[in-house]
Amino acid sequence: MPWNNQSSGGGGWKGGNGGPWGQPPRNTGGGGSGGSTPPDLEELLRRSQDRLKRVLPGGGGGRKMNPIAIIGILVIVVAFLAYNFFTFRVEPDEQGVVLFFGKYDRDAPPGLNFRLPYPIETVYTPRVTRVNRVTIGQFADDRNSGTAGRDIPEESLMLTGDENIVDIDFSVLWVINDASDFLFNMEDPEGTVKAAAESAMREVVGNSNIQPLLTQARQITETEVQRLIQEIMDSFQAGVQITQVQLLKVDPPNEVIAAFRDVQAARADQERLQNEAQTYANRVIPEARGQASQITEAAIAYRDRIVNEAQGQASRFTQVYDSYKASPDVTRQRMYLETLQDIFSTTNKVIIDEGSSGTGVVPYLPLDELNRSRTSSPTTGGGQ
Repeated sequence: MPWNNQSSGGGGWKGGNGGPWGQPPRNTGGGGSGGSTPPDLEELLRRSQDRLKRVLPGGGGGRKMNPIAIIGILVIVVAFLAYNFFTFRVEPDEQGVVLFFGKYDRDAPPGLNFRLPYPIETVYTPRVTRVNRVTIGQFADDRNSGTAGRDIPEESLMLTGDENIVDIDFSVLWVINDASDFLFNMEDPEGTVKAAAESAMREVVGNSNIQPLLTQARQITETEVQRLIQEIMDSFQAGVQITQVQLLKVDPPNEVIAAFRDVQAARADQERLQNEAQTYANRVIPEARGQASQITEAAIAYRDRIVNEAQGQASRFTQVYDSYKASPDVTRQRMYLETLQDIFSTTNKVIIDEGSSGTGVVPYLPLDELNRSRTSSPTTGGGQ
């Protein structure tokens, strides 16, 4: 604000006699010509000290402050400033990354750490233990459950190795394993993981047929996709660890899902009939082999018996012939008696005595049959 230097009124501040600090400016010369000087610095310090005494405890009433209280207040102020401007805290699930003038300098462990004030040092604390999820093929929004689970055909429809189309929705779980690489080597971590996951899944599906993907190859597919995603992220030096790949849905497209179900039902019937036929074959073939083996063994036994009997008969005939040549009469008589024994041993016999005075019929009592019937009858209760 300009000074008013009119000679009629003397040197003075416009609008009053006081200067901007409440006192008139000092005159540097006589003769009515006024000059201006800056305010008194000592007066300003004195007024500031008076205001501070009125604010601080024990400062009013014209009493002097306790030096110990002043030192304590200064220590508290210094500690407050040091805590807020020279330290920072890293939570247990975080990893601190310190930049010195924008360049990576060091990692900070969980807890209270020292730093220089901004902009000398800058600190980032990403959460390295939190499991992040990226879903491909579905719109996943936890904030809006109405849109969650909505299919995205541009991401889920893939071409298999046997030129079929399959609809696959899956999720990728990942964590940060290197905070510095994660912060500075990727601009969009979630988008990068999603693009790498979709590329890896399309590669695996393109090298597979649709039937294993729909049935028994789910675990193999998840493992192979996880390996490919990890290789891609390692090539980017992204500082990301892929922990798991989960297949949420593996189906044919909705337009042909009815036909695929019919094909699946026909294949299930085919497998069922094949299993039933195999079961019948497993039951019938061993039985047939057992019967064939039994018949073969019986034929071998019959052959051996006939051969042995023939050899025995031939040997017996030779012995009889030798005996006949030695004593023809005795041999002839013995042969006659043996022949009669063979004949009468299997027929009913009646003995007729022609010299008797009666009818001439004599009852024949087979003693061997009598003995046999006696041994077979019970011994208790009165015997005959």
